[in-house]
Order: sequence, then C-alpha cells, then structure tokens
Amino acid sequence: MGVPFSVWRLMVAYALMMGGMALTVLIAGIIGTEIAPAPGWATLPIALVIVGLAAATLPTGRLQLRFGRRTVFLAFGLLAIFSTFLAAWAISHDSFVVYCLSTFTMGFATAAGHQYRFAALELVPAEKAAKATSVLLLGGILGAFVGPEMAVRGRFLLDTEYVGSYMLLATGYALAMCIVMFYRERSIGDEVEQADGRPLGEVLRNPLVVLAIASAVTGYGVMSFLMTATPISMHEHSGHSIEATKWVIQAHIIAMYLPSVFYPALQGWLGYRKMLWLGVAALAMTVVIALGGVALFNYWLALVLLGIGWNFLFLTGTNLLALGYRRSERFQVQSFNDFLTFSVQATVSLASGWFLFRFQWQGLVWAATVPVLAYVVLLLRTASVTRVVTRHSTTN
Repeated sequence: MGVPFSVWRLMVAYALMMGGMALTVLIAGIIGTEIAPAPGWATLPIALVIVGLAAATLPTGRLQLRFGRRTVFLAFGLLAIFSTFLAAWAISHDSFVVYCLSTFTMGFATAAGHQYRFAALELVPAEKAAKATSVLLLGGILGAFVGPEMAVRGRFLLDTEYVGSYMLLATGYALAMCIVMFYRERSIGDEVEQADGRPLGEVLRNPLVVLAIASAVTGYGVMSFLMTATPISMHEHSGHSIEATKWVIQAHIIAMYLPSVFYPALQGWLGYRKMLWLGVAALAMTVVIALGGVALFNYWLALVLLGIGWNFLFLTGTNLLALGYRRSERFQVQSFNDFLTFSVQATVSLASGWFLFRFQWQGLVWAATVPVLAYVVLLLRTASVTRVVTRHSTTN
C-alpha cells in the first residue's frame, strides 16, 4: 500500500495488543457472571478495561512528550504482561475484585497501543496518512482472530478454566514488546516547536476538531455500548453457544478493521463528508437489525454493521483531527481526543450491563439510537466545514 516497513511492524504489534481487548470482550463478561457478587456486575470487568484506557490517555501523552514514544510503549507493554498474571491469579482464586483490577491495568496499558496509529502517521508524509492509518488498523483483523482464539484454546489448557487463556495472552504481549523495540521515532524538535503551540481551548474552538472528536466518540460509544452486552445477551440470555458467540465477536472485530483495506480509495473517491454519512448510516442499520430479534443471524449482521460504522467514523475522525492542529500541539490534542473518546466508552460500557439486566437487549438497542441521532444533527450543522475539507482532500 505504499507505506514503509516500519508501519507494517507497528501493525503487527498493534494486532497483538488489540488481541487482549478482543479476548477480554469475549470472556470477561462470562467470567464475571461466574465470580461477580451479583449478575448486574458481570460486565464491570469489561467496562474497567475502558476506564483504565481512559485514565491512561492524558498521562500517556505527557509521558511521550517527556520520554518519547518508544520508551512509553515498552513500559506499558510490561504493565500489560503484569495484568495477565494478575487476571490468572484472580480467576484461580475466584476474586472478582482482583480480576477487575487486572482488567483496569490491562486497559491502562492498552492506551499506548492506541497511540500506535499516531506513531504510524508520523512515519509517512501527509499525503500517505490515510494509507498509514489503514495499514495499522489492519492489525485489528489479526487481533480479531488472535484474541478470541487464545481465549478458547487456552480455556482448558490449565486446571482452572480460562487461566491458560491469559497465559497465552502474556506471550502475545511479550511478542509485541519485541517488535516495538525496533521502532525508531523521527527527531521532531519538540523544544523549539512548543513555542508555536496554542492553548488546548483555542484548538477545540475549531469546528473541524469538534467534528473529528465527535466522530470518534460516537463510533466508540455506540460500538462499546452494544458490543459489551453482546456476549452475555447471546450466551447467557439467548442460549447461543460459546463457539457461536466467539464467531459473532470475531466477525464484529473483523468488520471493524477489514474496511481499512478499502478506506483510502473510498475516502479519496467520496471525501470525508460522505464517509461520515456512511458511518452513521451503518450504525442506524445496526439498530434496525438488532431490534429485529435475537437469532444468531440478527446478532451477526448487527455486529458486522456496527464494526463497519465504527471504522468509517473512527478512521475519518482520526484523519480529520490531524488537519485541525499544528505539529507542536499533537500530543495534547491527541491525548485529549483519546481521553474524551475512551471516557465516553468507559461510561457506556459501565452502563451497558445495567441496561441489559434492567431493560434486556431490546431496551439496550433503543437507547443506542440517542447518540446516533445526536451525531446526525451535528453532521447537518457542520455541513459547510466538511464540504470545504472534502473538496480539499479530493483535489490533492
């Protein structure tokens, strides 16, 4: 796809890091059902992954500014490995509190993995930015297979169910660290550039930045709200097997990342504005299909559309965000974007379990229509901004 080998290396490391998220989405709610003090707490371990992720975003930006990306990537990799051993201990001792702590630290460590996309952007010239982010997100396809497969294949590997899954995940994190050791960031002269940086509040008054952040927030928020509840709704409430549940989650994660292959061509052809409309249309169709029933096909198609909607909104938002700040402002804007995005994701993940047990799957899906409609209103209000950016992007 015309990007340097260093971007492909980051893609593999990203796949291994995201494999941990895929594993957690599949089994953390099921484990929570077994060891939580009450059924309504079952999705808390999944939510705490996102809470940890949100809590780490602002510190991660500051640490990268001081120590550089590579050092932070490696340090957070060690924390990810620690989290897997903590999870294994918690499961073997039926400790829900310690298991929640392990998923929190796993999410905290994953914040560095999400910064790989910005690292990839900095390895290529501006005209190849869409290709670089697309290549990196292809790692999510690999992660969609690696994470759930580690969960299922490690399920009975050791005496206690699912302990072996986390031991396999520790191996994956270690491999990611080995790959990141080859990463070399360019000298960027931050000391000189900081003088050109505007206050964050001034940057956030740019409608383009607002739209970019809202795209990521909406994509992640709706996706997490529905995805977090899916394994429990499928396996515990609707009686589908763990293998069928794994298949749906894998299909969902593949749908999240596979469109990245076609994204640069689509974005070049349609422009940013139409990509955002396609993304929110996919989320709307997700709601329609999910409301149609709890058959395996309904879950599968809804989760596939959910993944596609997330991809279009998240990738477009990432590329739009890069157009709204100066290079010297990148760490503060990038970290704020991730902080807001993953704070919303954490909130809806926490709410997901409560909604599911209070209102069942149908009520949960109806609630997801609120942010979808709100984002449609924002798109209509920022039509002039996206038209200008689209004309610029399709003529260069």
